[in-house]
Amino acid sequence: MDTNIILVAIVVLMAISFDFINGFHDTANAIATSVSTKALTPRMAILLASSMNLLGALAFTGVAKTIGGKIANPFELENGLMIVLAALLAAIAWNLITWYWGIPSSSSHALIGALTGSVIASAGTSGVNFKGFLTILQALVFSPFVAFAIGYLIMNILRFFFKNANPRSVNRGFRYMQIVTAAFQAFSHGTNDAQKSMGIITFALIAGGLHQTMDIPIWVKIICALAMAAGTSAGGWKIIKTVGSKIIKLQPISGFASDFTSASVIIGATMLGQPVSTTHVISSAIMGVGSAKSIFSVKWLTAQRMVTAWVITLPVTALLAAICYYIVSIF
Repeated sequence: MDTNIILVAIVVLMAISFDFINGFHDTANAIATSVSTKALTPRMAILLASSMNLLGALAFTGVAKTIGGKIANPFELENGLMIVLAALLAAIAWNLITWYWGIPSSSSHALIGALTGSVIASAGTSGVNFKGFLTILQALVFSPFVAFAIGYLIMNILRFFFKNANPRSVNRGFRYMQIVTAAFQAFSHGTNDAQKSMGIITFALIAGGLHQTMDIPIWVKIICALAMAAGTSAGGWKIIKTVGSKIIKLQPISGFASDFTSASVIIGATMLGQPVSTTHVISSAIMGVGSAKSIFSVKWLTAQRMVTAWVITLPVTALLAAICYYIVSIF
């Protein structure tokens, strides 16, 4: 059998594994707030997140094309399959490490950092499309600040309109509304995160000479969507605990505000074809909502730990991918 076909098959399996791990690693993003406020039971939340993730993953392709073609040109790179394989190994390793420690780090940062590091290891800095990379980096950096600001604004608006309402009635009403926003959250997560693996697989298909355009094959969309949904159904309880309770103490109204904020920011980025970190956006929205009540209501030590993980993910995964590339290239 042709070596390229074998390598493509390995890359596809690795990408599906990354999508599955991304699903349970980032399950918390879609359902932590609704579980912590008891709007949904854990079982119902995971079923809802899985189904909406699947629908979201099948809905768009813009982010996939960005990942597949804007960091590096798969039509020009030599050893493209080895590059993708090394990037996936590094990104999966980092996701598993941060999942084990319950740190809501970014799968997006991990994949983008790993792909960049692997390209540099193979082709040097000239192999990286820095204009495209910087565009992606801007979206990754600015989206959490946008989510924080919008979350702060929305929560203040809600507090103004419901300041004289009966707290019990408000909580009951927003607990039902959180079911809708949890579904919206899971859908938006699928529209952005699942596409990253679609882009990686398409990159590999082009590098292996099995595909001629950046259009995403339908079978790639289906397997990535199913892998993401399956991973989501497996759950990610350590990260759910961190996102749902260790940033701020959530109530249904604040859970609604953070869910609506983060889902809106993510779906907006998807419409622009920009990959963002769903973890960053959701955690920042929660911080913004908490700050609207009181700056002291946010557990900033937890936030600091999360930000540290966010900052180091890109360089660490780039270095890991470079090491992985040198190892796999030996064989």
